[in-house]
Amino acid sequence: MTQLFEGVGIALQSLRASKVRAALTILGVAIGVMVVVVIGSMVSGINRGVEDIFNQLGPRTFFVFRYFNPGINVSDGSDEMSPWRRMPPLTLGEAERIRQLESVSYVVVDEDSRGNVEAGNKELPEVAIRGRGTQWTLISGGDIAPGRSFTNLEAAASARVVVVNEKLAAELFGLLDPIGKRIKIAGTPYEVIGVHVPPPDIFGEGNRPEVVIPHRTFTKYVDYWRGWMNFLVSPSEEVTVQQAIDDVTGALRSMRGLRPGEDNNFFLVTQDRLLDSWNQVTGMFFLVMIALSSVGLLVGGVGVVAIMMISVTERTREIGIRKAMGAKRREILWQFLVEAATLTLVGGLVGMLLGGLITQIVKFATPLPAEIPMFSIVAAIAMSILTGILFGLYPAARAARLDPVEALRYE
Repeated sequence: MTQLFEGVGIALQSLRASKVRAALTILGVAIGVMVVVVIGSMVSGINRGVEDIFNQLGPRTFFVFRYFNPGINVSDGSDEMSPWRRMPPLTLGEAERIRQLESVSYVVVDEDSRGNVEAGNKELPEVAIRGRGTQWTLISGGDIAPGRSFTNLEAAASARVVVVNEKLAAELFGLLDPIGKRIKIAGTPYEVIGVHVPPPDIFGEGNRPEVVIPHRTFTKYVDYWRGWMNFLVSPSEEVTVQQAIDDVTGALRSMRGLRPGEDNNFFLVTQDRLLDSWNQVTGMFFLVMIALSSVGLLVGGVGVVAIMMISVTERTREIGIRKAMGAKRREILWQFLVEAATLTLVGGLVGMLLGGLITQIVKFATPLPAEIPMFSIVAAIAMSILTGILFGLYPAARAARLDPVEALRYE
Protein backbone atom coordinates (compact mmCIF):
# COMPACT_ATOMS: atom_id res chain seq x y z
CA MET A 1 0.00 0.00 0.00
CA THR A 2 2.94 2.33 0.71
CA GLN A 3 4.26 1.79 -2.80
CA LEU A 4 0.76 2.34 -4.19
CA PHE A 5 0.30 5.70 -2.46
CA GLU A 6 3.84 6.69 -3.33
CA GLY A 7 3.18 5.96 -7.01
CA VAL A 8 -0.05 7.95 -6.94
CA GLY A 9 1.69 10.90 -5.30
CA ILE A 10 4.52 10.89 -7.88
CA ALA A 11 1.95 10.69 -10.70
CA LEU A 12 0.09 13.73 -9.37
CA GLN A 13 3.40 15.63 -9.11
CA SER A 14 4.09 14.68 -12.73
CA LEU A 15 0.71 16.14 -13.72
CA ARG A 16 1.62 19.46 -12.13
CA ALA A 17 5.11 19.48 -13.63
CA SER A 18 4.04 18.61 -17.20
CA LYS A 19 0.66 20.28 -17.50
CA VAL A 20 0.43 20.39 -21.32
CA ARG A 21 1.51 16.78 -21.89
CA ALA A 22 -0.69 15.59 -19.04
CA ALA A 23 -3.66 17.59 -20.31
CA LEU A 24 -3.43 15.95 -23.75
CA THR A 25 -3.29 12.52 -22.16
CA ILE A 26 -6.21 13.28 -19.85
CA LEU A 27 -8.23 14.73 -22.75
CA GLY A 28 -7.88 11.58 -24.87
CA VAL A 29 -8.89 9.27 -22.04
CA ALA A 30 -11.67 11.65 -20.95
CA ILE A 31 -13.21 11.61 -24.45
CA GLY A 32 -13.15 7.83 -24.58
CA VAL A 33 -14.73 7.47 -21.15
CA MET A 34 -17.28 10.21 -21.86
CA VAL A 35 -18.46 8.30 -24.95
CA VAL A 36 -18.93 5.15 -22.85
CA VAL A 37 -20.94 7.00 -20.20
CA VAL A 38 -23.12 9.01 -22.62
CA ILE A 39 -23.98 6.13 -24.98
CA GLY A 40 -24.52 3.79 -22.04
CA SER A 41 -26.91 6.25 -20.39
CA MET A 42 -28.81 6.89 -23.63
CA VAL A 43 -29.19 3.20 -24.44
CA SER A 44 -30.34 2.54 -20.88
CA GLY A 45 -32.85 5.40 -21.17
CA ILE A 46 -34.15 4.16 -24.52
CA ASN A 47 -34.62 0.62 -23.17
CA ARG A 48 -36.47 1.99 -20.16
CA GLY A 49 -38.69 4.12 -22.41
CA VAL A 50 -39.51 1.14 -24.64
CA GLU A 51 -40.46 -0.90 -21.58
CA ASP A 52 -42.79 1.93 -20.50
CA ILE A 53 -44.44 1.89 -23.94
CA PHE A 54 -45.06 -1.85 -23.68
CA ASN A 55 -46.42 -1.42 -20.17
CA GLN A 56 -49.03 0.96 -21.58
CA LEU A 57 -50.33 -1.93 -23.68
CA GLY A 58 -50.74 -4.05 -20.57
CA PRO A 59 -48.01 -6.44 -19.50
CA ARG A 60 -50.01 -9.50 -20.66
CA THR A 61 -50.93 -8.23 -24.11
CA PHE A 62 -49.40 -10.13 -27.03
CA PHE A 63 -49.38 -9.58 -30.77
CA VAL A 64 -50.44 -11.53 -33.83
CA PHE A 65 -48.51 -10.61 -36.98
CA ARG A 66 -48.66 -11.82 -40.53
CA TYR A 67 -44.84 -11.88 -40.47
CA PHE A 68 -42.26 -11.04 -37.84
CA ASN A 69 -38.48 -10.95 -38.14
CA PRO A 70 -36.50 -9.20 -35.39
CA GLY A 71 -33.45 -8.85 -37.62
CA ILE A 72 -32.82 -6.76 -40.72
CA ASN A 73 -35.01 -7.75 -43.66
CA VAL A 74 -33.27 -7.72 -47.02
CA SER A 75 -35.23 -8.60 -50.16
CA ASP A 76 -34.33 -8.56 -53.86
CA GLY A 77 -37.99 -8.87 -54.82
CA SER A 78 -37.96 -12.65 -55.28
CA ASP A 79 -40.30 -15.01 -53.44
CA GLU A 80 -37.33 -16.75 -51.85
CA MET A 81 -36.06 -13.50 -50.31
CA SER A 82 -39.60 -12.37 -49.35
CA PRO A 83 -40.86 -15.03 -46.92
CA TRP A 84 -43.90 -12.94 -45.93
CA ARG A 85 -45.44 -13.70 -49.32
CA ARG A 86 -46.01 -17.26 -48.14
CA MET A 87 -47.91 -15.94 -45.11
CA PRO A 88 -51.63 -15.27 -45.76
CA PRO A 89 -52.82 -11.87 -44.46
CA LEU A 90 -54.76 -11.79 -41.21
CA THR A 91 -58.50 -11.24 -41.64
CA LEU A 92 -61.38 -9.72 -39.68
CA GLY A 93 -62.96 -13.18 -39.55
CA GLU A 94 -59.90 -14.48 -37.71
CA ALA A 95 -60.04 -11.54 -35.32
CA GLU A 96 -63.69 -12.32 -34.58
CA ARG A 97 -62.90 -16.01 -34.00
CA ILE A 98 -60.15 -15.11 -31.53
CA ARG A 99 -62.49 -12.67 -29.79
CA GLN A 100 -64.92 -15.55 -29.10
CA LEU A 101 -62.31 -17.57 -27.18
CA GLU A 102 -62.98 -17.81 -23.43
CA SER A 103 -59.28 -17.23 -22.72
CA VAL A 104 -59.30 -13.88 -24.56
CA SER A 105 -60.57 -10.66 -23.03
CA TYR A 106 -60.47 -8.49 -26.16
CA VAL A 107 -58.81 -8.15 -29.57
CA VAL A 108 -57.84 -4.86 -31.23
CA VAL A 109 -57.23 -4.84 -34.97
CA ASP A 110 -54.72 -2.27 -36.21
CA GLU A 111 -53.74 -0.94 -39.63
CA ASP A 112 -52.18 2.36 -40.65
CA SER A 113 -51.54 4.67 -43.56
CA ARG A 114 -50.67 8.32 -44.22
CA GLY A 115 -52.56 11.11 -45.95
CA ASN A 116 -53.42 14.81 -46.04
CA VAL A 117 -55.82 16.22 -43.44
CA GLU A 118 -57.74 19.46 -44.10
CA ALA A 119 -59.86 21.76 -41.96
CA GLY A 120 -61.09 24.96 -43.60
CA ASN A 121 -58.13 26.56 -45.33
CA LYS A 122 -55.55 24.63 -43.33
CA GLU A 123 -53.96 21.43 -44.58
CA LEU A 124 -51.45 19.08 -42.96
CA PRO A 125 -49.59 16.67 -45.28
CA GLU A 126 -48.62 13.08 -44.51
CA VAL A 127 -50.57 12.73 -41.27
CA ALA A 128 -50.58 9.28 -39.63
CA ILE A 129 -53.96 7.57 -40.13
CA ARG A 130 -54.77 4.58 -37.96
CA GLY A 131 -57.71 2.21 -38.41
CA ARG A 132 -58.44 0.46 -35.12
CA GLY A 133 -61.03 -1.54 -33.25
CA THR A 134 -63.28 0.13 -30.68
CA GLN A 135 -61.19 -1.02 -27.71
CA TRP A 136 -58.05 0.73 -28.95
CA THR A 137 -58.06 3.08 -25.95
CA LEU A 138 -57.26 0.12 -23.69
CA ILE A 139 -53.88 -0.32 -25.34
CA SER A 140 -52.96 3.23 -26.36
CA GLY A 141 -52.84 4.81 -22.92
CA GLY A 142 -53.61 8.47 -22.28
CA ASP A 143 -57.06 10.02 -22.18
CA ILE A 144 -59.74 11.22 -24.58
CA ALA A 145 -60.68 14.70 -23.43
CA PRO A 146 -62.73 16.44 -24.61
CA GLY A 147 -65.07 14.10 -26.44
CA ARG A 148 -65.20 10.31 -26.74
CA SER A 149 -64.09 7.37 -28.86
CA PHE A 150 -66.25 5.73 -31.51
CA THR A 151 -68.80 3.09 -30.50
CA ASN A 152 -69.34 -0.48 -31.75
CA LEU A 153 -72.40 0.72 -33.69
CA GLU A 154 -70.38 3.46 -35.42
CA ALA A 155 -67.61 0.99 -36.21
CA ALA A 156 -70.05 -1.57 -37.66
CA ALA A 157 -71.72 1.13 -39.79
CA SER A 158 -68.37 2.44 -41.17
CA ALA A 159 -69.28 5.84 -39.75
CA ARG A 160 -67.06 8.73 -40.81
CA VAL A 161 -66.09 9.78 -37.30
CA VAL A 162 -62.57 10.49 -36.11
CA VAL A 163 -60.56 10.94 -32.93
CA VAL A 164 -57.68 13.38 -33.46
CA ASN A 165 -54.67 13.64 -31.22
CA GLU A 166 -53.86 16.77 -29.26
CA LYS A 167 -51.12 17.85 -31.67
CA LEU A 168 -53.36 17.75 -34.74
CA ALA A 169 -56.21 19.52 -32.91
CA ALA A 170 -53.87 22.36 -31.94
CA GLU A 171 -52.48 22.77 -35.45
CA LEU A 172 -55.88 22.70 -37.20
CA PHE A 173 -58.15 24.46 -34.70
CA GLY A 174 -55.83 26.36 -32.34
CA LEU A 175 -57.75 27.27 -29.18
CA LEU A 176 -61.17 26.41 -30.69
CA ASP A 177 -63.09 23.37 -29.48
CA PRO A 178 -62.66 20.73 -32.22
CA ILE A 179 -65.59 18.55 -31.13
CA GLY A 180 -68.27 18.49 -33.83
CA LYS A 181 -66.01 20.15 -36.41
CA ARG A 182 -65.57 18.70 -39.90
CA ILE A 183 -62.22 17.69 -41.33
CA LYS A 184 -61.23 15.94 -44.54
CA ILE A 185 -58.94 12.92 -44.46
CA ALA A 186 -57.53 12.13 -47.91
CA GLY A 187 -60.44 14.10 -49.37
CA THR A 188 -63.22 12.35 -47.39
CA PRO A 189 -65.16 14.37 -44.75
CA TYR A 190 -65.24 13.19 -41.12
CA GLU A 191 -66.73 14.51 -37.89
CA VAL A 192 -64.36 15.03 -34.97
CA ILE A 193 -65.80 13.28 -31.90
CA GLY A 194 -62.79 13.26 -29.55
CA VAL A 195 -59.29 14.49 -28.80
CA HIS A 196 -56.76 11.92 -27.68
CA VAL A 197 -54.12 13.09 -25.20
CA PRO A 198 -51.42 10.42 -25.52
CA PRO A 199 -49.02 9.54 -22.72
CA PRO A 200 -45.48 10.89 -23.12
CA ASP A 201 -42.97 8.59 -24.74
CA ILE A 202 -39.32 8.76 -25.73
CA PHE A 203 -40.01 8.76 -29.45
CA GLY A 204 -42.22 11.82 -29.33
CA GLU A 205 -45.15 10.10 -31.07
CA GLY A 206 -47.55 12.39 -29.23
CA ASN A 207 -45.93 15.40 -30.89
CA ARG A 208 -46.85 14.15 -34.36
CA PRO A 209 -50.32 14.76 -35.85
CA GLU A 210 -52.40 11.57 -35.90
CA VAL A 211 -56.00 10.51 -36.43
CA VAL A 212 -57.79 7.30 -35.39
CA ILE A 213 -60.89 6.08 -37.23
CA PRO A 214 -62.97 2.87 -37.04
CA HIS A 215 -61.23 0.01 -38.81
CA ARG A 216 -64.09 -0.67 -41.22
CA THR A 217 -64.18 3.01 -42.12
CA PHE A 218 -60.42 2.87 -42.68
CA THR A 219 -60.64 -0.06 -45.10
CA LYS A 220 -63.54 1.59 -46.97
CA TYR A 221 -62.26 5.14 -47.48
CA VAL A 222 -58.47 5.18 -46.98
CA ASP A 223 -55.77 4.13 -49.43
CA TYR A 224 -53.43 1.80 -47.57
CA TRP A 225 -51.01 -1.07 -48.08
CA ARG A 226 -53.29 -4.08 -47.85
CA GLY A 227 -52.41 -7.34 -46.16
CA TRP A 228 -50.62 -6.01 -43.09
CA MET A 229 -53.32 -5.94 -40.43
CA ASN A 230 -52.13 -6.86 -36.92
CA PHE A 231 -53.99 -8.02 -33.81
CA LEU A 232 -53.32 -6.99 -30.23
CA VAL A 233 -54.72 -9.67 -27.94
CA SER A 234 -55.36 -9.36 -24.22
CA PRO A 235 -55.84 -12.63 -22.25
CA SER A 236 -58.64 -13.00 -19.74
CA GLU A 237 -57.65 -12.35 -16.13
CA GLU A 238 -58.28 -15.92 -14.98
CA VAL A 239 -55.94 -17.56 -17.53
CA THR A 240 -52.21 -17.43 -18.16
CA VAL A 241 -50.69 -15.71 -21.14
CA GLN A 242 -49.38 -19.05 -22.43
CA GLN A 243 -52.85 -20.62 -22.28
CA ALA A 244 -54.28 -17.72 -24.30
CA ILE A 245 -51.43 -18.04 -26.82
CA ASP A 246 -52.09 -21.76 -27.17
CA ASP A 247 -55.82 -21.16 -27.70
CA VAL A 248 -55.20 -18.42 -30.29
CA THR A 249 -52.67 -20.62 -32.09
CA GLY A 250 -55.12 -23.52 -32.20
CA ALA A 251 -57.94 -21.33 -33.50
CA LEU A 252 -55.84 -19.81 -36.29
CA ARG A 253 -54.38 -23.17 -37.33
CA SER A 254 -57.90 -24.62 -37.49
CA MET A 255 -59.24 -21.72 -39.60
CA ARG A 256 -56.27 -21.96 -41.96
CA GLY A 257 -56.50 -25.72 -42.35
CA LEU A 258 -52.99 -26.44 -41.12
CA ARG A 259 -52.28 -30.13 -40.47
CA PRO A 260 -50.25 -31.46 -37.52
CA GLY A 261 -46.56 -31.04 -38.23
CA GLU A 262 -47.03 -28.05 -40.53
CA ASP A 263 -45.43 -24.78 -39.45
CA ASN A 264 -47.58 -21.82 -38.47
CA ASN A 265 -48.11 -19.32 -41.28
CA PHE A 266 -48.57 -16.49 -38.79
CA PHE A 267 -46.58 -15.16 -35.83
CA LEU A 268 -47.58 -14.76 -32.18
CA VAL A 269 -45.14 -12.48 -30.39
CA THR A 270 -45.05 -11.66 -26.68
CA GLN A 271 -43.76 -8.40 -25.27
CA ASP A 272 -40.74 -10.19 -23.82
CA ARG A 273 -39.74 -11.34 -27.29
CA LEU A 274 -40.19 -7.84 -28.67
CA LEU A 275 -38.01 -6.48 -25.88
CA ASP A 276 -35.36 -9.11 -26.63
CA SER A 277 -35.43 -8.06 -30.28
CA TRP A 278 -35.09 -4.43 -29.29
CA ASN A 279 -32.17 -5.23 -27.02
CA GLN A 280 -30.44 -6.87 -29.97
CA VAL A 281 -30.82 -3.63 -31.88
CA THR A 282 -29.50 -1.49 -29.03
CA GLY A 283 -26.60 -3.92 -28.73
CA MET A 284 -25.32 -2.35 -31.94
CA PHE A 285 -24.98 0.92 -30.06
CA PHE A 286 -22.50 -0.75 -27.74
CA LEU A 287 -20.37 -1.80 -30.70
CA VAL A 288 -20.38 1.82 -31.85
CA MET A 289 -19.57 2.87 -28.29
CA ILE A 290 -16.54 0.57 -28.18
CA ALA A 291 -15.28 1.79 -31.56
CA LEU A 292 -15.63 5.48 -30.70
CA SER A 293 -14.21 5.20 -27.20
CA SER A 294 -11.25 3.18 -28.51
CA VAL A 295 -10.13 6.15 -30.58
CA GLY A 296 -10.03 8.45 -27.55
CA LEU A 297 -8.34 5.81 -25.39
CA LEU A 298 -5.75 5.21 -28.12
CA VAL A 299 -4.93 8.91 -28.17
CA GLY A 300 -4.69 8.89 -24.38
CA GLY A 301 -2.54 5.76 -24.48
CA VAL A 302 -0.05 7.34 -26.85
CA GLY A 303 0.10 10.29 -24.47
CA VAL A 304 0.79 7.91 -21.58
CA VAL A 305 3.74 6.37 -23.44
CA ALA A 306 5.17 9.80 -24.22
CA ILE A 307 4.80 11.30 -20.76
CA MET A 308 6.05 8.16 -19.00
CA MET A 309 9.11 7.89 -21.27
CA ILE A 310 9.96 11.49 -20.42
CA SER A 311 9.41 10.70 -16.74
CA VAL A 312 11.77 7.71 -16.95
CA THR A 313 14.44 9.84 -18.63
CA GLU A 314 14.13 12.65 -16.10
CA ARG A 315 14.34 10.23 -13.16
CA THR A 316 17.09 7.94 -14.45
CA ARG A 317 19.49 8.91 -11.65
CA GLU A 318 16.74 8.44 -9.04
CA ILE A 319 16.10 4.94 -10.41
CA GLY A 320 19.83 4.17 -10.18
CA ILE A 321 19.93 5.28 -6.53
CA ARG A 322 16.90 3.16 -5.66
CA LYS A 323 18.41 0.10 -7.32
CA ALA A 324 21.74 0.70 -5.59
CA MET A 325 19.84 0.71 -2.28
CA GLY A 326 18.27 -2.68 -3.04
CA ALA A 327 15.06 -1.88 -4.95
CA LYS A 328 14.03 -4.82 -7.12
CA ARG A 329 12.86 -4.71 -10.74
CA ARG A 330 9.25 -5.51 -9.84
CA GLU A 331 9.18 -2.59 -7.38
CA ILE A 332 10.35 -0.14 -10.06
CA LEU A 333 7.92 -1.69 -12.54
CA TRP A 334 5.06 -1.43 -10.04
CA GLN A 335 5.82 2.22 -9.28
CA PHE A 336 5.69 3.33 -12.91
CA LEU A 337 2.58 1.26 -13.69
CA VAL A 338 0.81 2.91 -10.75
CA GLU A 339 1.85 6.32 -12.10
CA ALA A 340 0.52 5.49 -15.58
CA ALA A 341 -2.76 4.08 -14.21
CA THR A 342 -3.22 7.14 -11.99
CA LEU A 343 -2.70 9.42 -14.96
CA THR A 344 -5.39 7.70 -17.04
CA LEU A 345 -7.69 7.34 -14.02
CA VAL A 346 -7.71 11.12 -13.65
CA GLY A 347 -8.72 11.30 -17.32
CA GLY A 348 -11.42 8.71 -16.65
CA LEU A 349 -12.86 10.70 -13.76
CA VAL A 350 -12.93 13.85 -15.91
CA GLY A 351 -14.71 11.88 -18.65
CA MET A 352 -17.27 10.56 -16.17
CA LEU A 353 -18.02 14.09 -14.96
CA LEU A 354 -18.47 15.32 -18.54
CA GLY A 355 -20.60 12.29 -19.42
CA GLY A 356 -22.77 12.82 -16.35
CA LEU A 357 -23.27 16.48 -17.27
CA ILE A 358 -24.30 15.61 -20.84
CA THR A 359 -26.64 12.91 -19.53
CA GLN A 360 -28.42 15.41 -17.28
CA ILE A 361 -28.77 17.87 -20.16
CA VAL A 362 -30.30 15.15 -22.36
CA LYS A 363 -32.61 14.08 -19.55
CA PHE A 364 -34.04 17.56 -18.96
CA ALA A 365 -34.03 18.77 -22.58
CA THR A 366 -35.60 15.68 -24.24
CA PRO A 367 -38.25 13.04 -23.42
CA LEU A 368 -35.46 10.46 -23.15
CA PRO A 369 -35.21 9.16 -19.54
CA ALA A 370 -31.42 8.94 -19.73
CA GLU A 371 -29.70 7.47 -16.69
CA ILE A 372 -26.16 6.30 -16.08
CA PRO A 373 -26.16 2.54 -15.51
CA MET A 374 -23.71 1.05 -13.04
CA PHE A 375 -22.03 -1.03 -15.75
CA SER A 376 -21.06 2.18 -17.58
CA ILE A 377 -19.35 3.54 -14.46
CA VAL A 378 -17.51 0.27 -13.84
CA ALA A 379 -16.56 -0.05 -17.52
CA ALA A 380 -15.32 3.56 -17.64
CA ILE A 381 -13.09 3.17 -14.59
CA ALA A 382 -11.80 -0.23 -15.74
CA MET A 383 -11.05 1.01 -19.27
CA SER A 384 -9.17 4.07 -18.05
CA ILE A 385 -7.02 2.08 -15.60
CA LEU A 386 -6.41 -0.69 -18.14
CA THR A 387 -5.32 1.88 -20.72
CA GLY A 388 -2.74 3.24 -18.29
CA ILE A 389 -1.40 -0.23 -17.47
CA LEU A 390 -1.19 -1.41 -21.09
CA PHE A 391 0.41 1.73 -22.49
CA GLY A 392 2.54 2.29 -19.40
CA LEU A 393 3.98 -1.21 -19.50
CA TYR A 394 6.77 -0.41 -21.97
CA PRO A 395 8.09 2.70 -20.14
CA ALA A 396 7.81 0.87 -16.80
CA ALA A 397 9.69 -2.16 -18.15
CA ARG A 398 12.39 0.11 -19.56
CA ALA A 399 12.80 1.79 -16.18
CA ALA A 400 12.96 -1.58 -14.42
CA ARG A 401 15.71 -2.82 -16.78
CA LEU A 402 18.03 0.17 -16.29
CA ASP A 403 21.52 -0.75 -15.17
CA PRO A 404 22.09 0.90 -11.76
CA VAL A 405 25.72 1.82 -12.53
CA GLU A 406 24.83 3.48 -15.85
CA ALA A 407 21.83 5.16 -14.24
CA LEU A 408 23.97 6.69 -11.48
CA ARG A 409 26.32 8.18 -14.10
CA TYR A 410 23.38 9.85 -15.92
CA GLU A 411 23.46 13.66 -15.78
